Amino acid sequence: MTLARTWAVALSGLHGDLVEVEADVSSQTPEFSIIGLADKALGEAGRRVRGACTNRGLDLPKRRITVNLSPASLPKRGSGFDVAIAVAALATSVRMDAARVARTVHIGELGLDGRLRPVPGVLPAVVAAQRAGHRRVVVPVANAAEAGLIEGIEVFAATCLADVVRWHGGTSDAPDLEPVEAPATRADEEEQLDLADVVGQGDAVDALIVAAAGGHHLLMSGPPGAGKTMLARRLPGILPPLDDEAALSVASVRSLSGEAVTRLSRTPPFESPHHGATAAALIGGGSGVVRPGAIARASEGVLFLDEGGEFPASVLDALRQPLENGVIQVHRSGVSATYPARFQLVVATNPCPCGQYGVPGGSCECAPQAIRRYTRRLSGPLLDRIDIDLRLQRVSTARHEASSRTVSSERARGIVAAARAQAARRWAQTPWRRNADVPGTWLRGPAAPTPEVLRPLDTALRRGALTLRGYDRLLRVAWTVADIAGHEQLRSDDVGRALYLRRGAGA
Repeated sequence: MTLARTWAVALSGLHGDLVEVEADVSSQTPEFSIIGLADKALGEAGRRVRGACTNRGLDLPKRRITVNLSPASLPKRGSGFDVAIAVAALATSVRMDAARVARTVHIGELGLDGRLRPVPGVLPAVVAAQRAGHRRVVVPVANAAEAGLIEGIEVFAATCLADVVRWHGGTSDAPDLEPVEAPATRADEEEQLDLADVVGQGDAVDALIVAAAGGHHLLMSGPPGAGKTMLARRLPGILPPLDDEAALSVASVRSLSGEAVTRLSRTPPFESPHHGATAAALIGGGSGVVRPGAIARASEGVLFLDEGGEFPASVLDALRQPLENGVIQVHRSGVSATYPARFQLVVATNPCPCGQYGVPGGSCECAPQAIRRYTRRLSGPLLDRIDIDLRLQRVSTARHEASSRTVSSERARGIVAAARAQAARRWAQTPWRRNADVPGTWLRGPAAPTPEVLRPLDTALRRGALTLRGYDRLLRVAWTVADIAGHEQLRSDDVGRALYLRRGAGA
């Protein structure tokens, strides 16, 4: 047979396209050429394939081998096509089950010794194969666990190229090799942090529960030591567990980031980039292959920006589009990728560079210009997209506060779950389930409360204390407050509480 074909997957963000890999042998000067808009790493696959075949005792035809990657107009990047190219090329001369080869998707990089090496993005690639109707994939042993997370797919975890040939009905006398192990990564341990550890910040705990119940973005400002970071790190622990779709999305992003994925975690992710992070680190990027940034890794969970006033303004403004649209689109020369960005933003900032401005008993030594420059890092358009603005002070009577009022994470999770269930019932006939997702046109239209209830918001809007976007966000928070209180209809005190949580909106 002079022509053979099989399948591989080209990834663009979390989206995967099936690529047909065709190999043709012709009686011309021996050469191995790859066509079909391949990048440099993929263009070098011919040398890796020849070395792997030779060292596994699998002889390629000593003629011209042309490998076509179709559709030719689709950009293809990375070394994950190696196994598919090698199997298609070998199938032109080695006796294998041609029908089986043509129905199998092959994913993996080849070493010169013929072993299959792990590649990032196996999980979204297997998802793409399943959605395209394929039911059989070949992956490296190191990627077997994440490929096995997708039901309805037969996964063959191969150690070397000879194993793949034998699995397709061919013969090979090559001895067995030790598999390439996945690179060591941090232990996948989920730290248990209890909200009851927070003392003396009752209003802050209540605001955190409101944020969790409605999926609202939160800004916390206050002096060092007030507990901003402590509160933010406990937010994922009171959020509802991820459903199947969200857990798969989180695991797929982790896979694309190069992390080992062995199970679908139900705990919302928590990302906290350093304030020295660049815009590319936040939104994603890279040379050739666009890797997900902190925004995508925080999707379905929490993105925490500690020391928000220290982030460059350009980095903070990069959040505006994903906050509004729920996706992040990364464009580079000749390549683009789209990632999910359904995260809750939590920003913690000091009132000034030294942290003492306006603090009772504190002594601020910052120049007025330095304070203005510091606070202007958080631009008006970004602040307008934040639902809850919380001002904290240091705890001065910790013993008294600790004994008077604490809320455990378990109790907070129950409050959040009940509030979300009530919101889901209210929006049951719509595409939305969280209050934070409901568009303003609906909140001010079919779901609008009485004019008496809206009067404080209308007054703030007329005075210019609110934008229309801020008006809608306050309505969302008010509905969440009502859900926590068990109110079927929005009341004036719910709106008043929402105004209180967005400090200064009604002042």
